[in-house]
Amino acid sequence: MKKKVAIIMGGYSSEYKISLKSGTVVYEYLDKAFFDAYRIHIFKDKWIYVAPDNTEHLVNKDDFSVLINNKTIHFDCVFNAIHGSPGEDGLMQGYFELLGIPQTSCDYYQAALTFNKRDLLSVLKAYGIKSAASYYLNLGDTIDEDAIINKVKLPCFVKANKAGSSFGISKVHKKEDLQAAIDNAYKEDDEIIIESFLNGTEVSVGVIKYKGETKVLPITEIVTENDFFDYEAKYEGKSKEITPARLSKIQEENVIKAAKKAYDVLKMKGFSRSEFIFIGDEPYMLEMNTTPGLTTESILPEQAQKAGISLGDLFKNAIDEVLQ
Repeated sequence: MKKKVAIIMGGYSSEYKISLKSGTVVYEYLDKAFFDAYRIHIFKDKWIYVAPDNTEHLVNKDDFSVLINNKTIHFDCVFNAIHGSPGEDGLMQGYFELLGIPQTSCDYYQAALTFNKRDLLSVLKAYGIKSAASYYLNLGDTIDEDAIINKVKLPCFVKANKAGSSFGISKVHKKEDLQAAIDNAYKEDDEIIIESFLNGTEVSVGVIKYKGETKVLPITEIVTENDFFDYEAKYEGKSKEITPARLSKIQEENVIKAAKKAYDVLKMKGFSRSEFIFIGDEPYMLEMNTTPGLTTESILPEQAQKAGISLGDLFKNAIDEVLQ
């Protein structure tokens, strides 16, 4: 009997449009011979099932069921394609764990930890995974520009602590631009991380649980036309994504080791895509995404295809892993 799979997409953050694209790709490529797929849009004002004819049916939040033609549909599994809150920060993961419904992304603790850049990098530091020098701010804190610059130097990056797709990120070259960058980051989150600029090759490393084993996918090198890998570079063609990355053997070995170690020590499952910058042969982690983009142009699906894994196989494997 085919399994009923709810593909959740949308979300509450600035990334909702990207999530809708990811979820639609999952819906289109999921093997209909094995699964009955349902598009579920999650927004602050409504949770709805969007039928093939685009009619909308409300989701019952008590048990995550849907009433269609007087028949109640219960789901065997949830495929999580929400970038940002509430799909990447642990909220949906905790909800589905309480309901006893398997879902394809990591568990709620890992989601909350990885979504918080400051906490993630602090935890992984104990395992020998390097990161840039950083300075933390919370909304309402006194801003000591001299102390910030003394700690991280210039240029530096000002980032919203809990946001994706480069929303709330600025590269600051001059002291007089620091306040505007901080204000921009606060539009996305009430916590900020300010990091030193690492001048080196940037790579993105996908790691998945595939057929029961942790698998590191072919590495992607990021070459941007802009000052950094911002939203425009990611989604509007202002960058080149080269897979496999042009790395030395030792660089490749070191970043594979770091990405796999981070995945395993955090007891991850599902997809992850971690960003690193090399200083010499050493990779420095920037962040880890646990519901990365899943469009046909997104990095992780392209890496999977380079590894000989089709989109249909990638999505089916994610469901098979959690149903086992």
